[in-house]
Amino acid sequence: MHPPPPAAAMDFSQNSLFGYMEDLQELTIIERPVRRSLKTPEEIERLTVDEDLSDIERAVYLLSAGQDIQGASVIANLPFLMRQNPTETLRRILPKVRILNPLVSKAQLSQTVQSRLVSCKILGKLTNKFDALAIKREILPLVKSLCQDVEYEVRSCMCRQLENIAQGIGTELTKSVVLPELIELSRDEGSSVRLAAFETLVNLLDIFDTDDRSQTILPLVKSFCEKSFKADESILISLSFHLGKLCHGLYGIFTPDQHLRFLEFYKKLCTLGLQQENGHNENQIPPQILEQEKKYISVRKNCAYNFPAMIVFVDPKNFHMDLYSTFFCLCHDPEVPVRYTIAICFYEVSKLLNSGVYLIHKELITLLQDESLEVLDALIDHLPEILELMSTGGESSVQENKLSSLPDLIPALTAAEQRAAASLKWRTHEKLLQKYACLPHVISSDQIYYRFLQRMFTIMMTNNVLPVQKAASRTLCIFLRYNRKQEQRHEVIQKLIEQLGQGKSYWNRLRFLDTCEFIIEIFSKSFFCKYFFLPAIELTHDPVANVRMKLCYLLPKVKSTLKIPADKHLLQQLEMCVRKLLCQEKDKDVLATVKRTVLELDRMEMSMDAFQKKFYEKDLLDQEKEREELLLLEMEQLEKEKQQNDGRPMSDKTFEKKRRDTKTPTTLPKNIPISVPGPTSGTQSTSKEIKKSKLIRSQSFNNQAFHAKYGNLDKCAGKSSTAAYTPSVSGLTKTSVISLTDDSFRTRNATSAPSSFSSNTPLPSTSRGTGNSGDPKSSGSKDTQPRKAALKSRKSNP
Repeated sequence: MHPPPPAAAMDFSQNSLFGYMEDLQELTIIERPVRRSLKTPEEIERLTVDEDLSDIERAVYLLSAGQDIQGASVIANLPFLMRQNPTETLRRILPKVRILNPLVSKAQLSQTVQSRLVSCKILGKLTNKFDALAIKREILPLVKSLCQDVEYEVRSCMCRQLENIAQGIGTELTKSVVLPELIELSRDEGSSVRLAAFETLVNLLDIFDTDDRSQTILPLVKSFCEKSFKADESILISLSFHLGKLCHGLYGIFTPDQHLRFLEFYKKLCTLGLQQENGHNENQIPPQILEQEKKYISVRKNCAYNFPAMIVFVDPKNFHMDLYSTFFCLCHDPEVPVRYTIAICFYEVSKLLNSGVYLIHKELITLLQDESLEVLDALIDHLPEILELMSTGGESSVQENKLSSLPDLIPALTAAEQRAAASLKWRTHEKLLQKYACLPHVISSDQIYYRFLQRMFTIMMTNNVLPVQKAASRTLCIFLRYNRKQEQRHEVIQKLIEQLGQGKSYWNRLRFLDTCEFIIEIFSKSFFCKYFFLPAIELTHDPVANVRMKLCYLLPKVKSTLKIPADKHLLQQLEMCVRKLLCQEKDKDVLATVKRTVLELDRMEMSMDAFQKKFYEKDLLDQEKEREELLLLEMEQLEKEKQQNDGRPMSDKTFEKKRRDTKTPTTLPKNIPISVPGPTSGTQSTSKEIKKSKLIRSQSFNNQAFHAKYGNLDKCAGKSSTAAYTPSVSGLTKTSVISLTDDSFRTRNATSAPSSFSSNTPLPSTSRGTGNSGDPKSSGSKDTQPRKAALKSRKSNP
């Protein structure tokens, strides 16, 4: 049965069979040439494309391996592809385009506005793909035609592509073809076209020579500046944003009078909208007024962004006279976006001012005290560099700390931290605490001790955000690293051990392990072994599984601090603790972690007292850390002597110079020295001073008694895994666990420290490579019962 004929070939008014057959014959005649034009199977296969390909992938395939007619279809379909996926079209398809005729046809006035807009964008990307002859003959005439299009959207779009075209055609064609078009477009009746012409001119300043800048571009810029206030406010935002580029591109062309006028124009923009009083309630402000105020805020924000460029424009030597009042206004602007932007630029301004950085001390305090945390967050990104510049006055060789003349700095820093802590923006708080690690380089050790250390402890023990706690812990370790008073250092160490390592809350004990990890990173190996090794491994008996598990992860780093044979006794205690964990651990997760840790510990190679090639760099760094730690002790004694002589404390800069002068030489001795040798001198007085300094260090670090609560861990207290652990007294002869007996470490003058830091309990420490200097029986029996009670209390209050 034949299918019914199409409606176009059938006359429904005739119902005769004869008429119906005639129609069928006509269709047969029409169908014959169609059959003759069908492609062969080979041709069909060449023209077939995988149906699963996306539009972009299909276009790339057709342009790469397809036939000419298929490539032409892709070019014709470019407007659709640009609307669908402009990024991939410009990146993957346009570089493969080789025929311009379809593009020319799509750019004609007969095409739609959307098609001509797409042609403008494609022309801007294709210019550097063709030779100079093709550009002159086909592209540039098309560019001119689109610059003079009847639709302002097309003119504006083509104007914004002139920058790319200019970079592709070279300087000569740019001056002869592009510049005249830009001049004409800058006088266009459409404000968007004029704006596009202005921004393109600014971006092309480097291409034009001095004559073009002075005779053509400078008058245009002057005209833009004048019209922006009078009749064309639409260009104000763009003009304020490009001021920096204009200053750079036209530098040296301004006459003194033009230079002054341009500076006054910038100052006027910086306060635009601040002098106007609208007289309306905030809820009754008309929409047009609100829109205008938003525009003025954007202008002032752009002026703040370009402030460093304006310092270069006027010369930093003239900052106080020409720009300080403007800088003051921007730092005190009522709108947050303006203050936020000037806070971002504050470091660049500080660098440019160099020795004149003292002029903006007060503005730093203002921004630190800003009510908006966004402003504070922007400022603290470069806070260490800013404070370093201000402390040296921009001079690296200066010996006196310039921040001593800025008494409001420390209150501003502490207030900023408290404001960040009270907010919900914990990332800002974390960043601020991380940046406070720079303070030892800019303020005194005593100021840090009395104003910041206790705050770090409080954050570690009370804050609920883990990254914030860790940031406070690391900063506290850096404060401890650069503390210049031995008495204060030992009080901080004692507080870390007692309030964190032996704290009732398991959360505090976890933070103690974080602190131990930072100690290992920042301090020398001997420092960690002396004060934190035993308190750390003692947590293998912690009643909370999470604490024991965290310690297991830390054990490889703990072991890396040991040196053989000096620390053989500590290695034995570490191995004993691991064995006990393997034997007694009941928590399956902790036990699995212990087993993995044991394998890692077995694979570790121990560092020796003598330098080894495989550990040379690490040993070199560790020796430098130990030298600086010993130097702190020497500097403390020298400072005391200096205070006795003339009543003036030694500056931190003097200490830094001393530290640099005593850096490790290229040729290193085999063993790390116990103390830093003094300067070579033949006089008897110098020799006495050196001996006196060594004697003090010896009394401070070596004449110490044993402390029983860190005894040998070679025996188990009982068969029950839940019983409290009682240290063995019999193994004390093999250990070197000591406590400080020097009164200067145990008690403090009531007038020299806050009550929160005072403590009368002795500080436990471990002496590296020393023999037993006390009676093990008498020292081991005193503290056994208190230790039991402490562990029982900890179990009852996890």
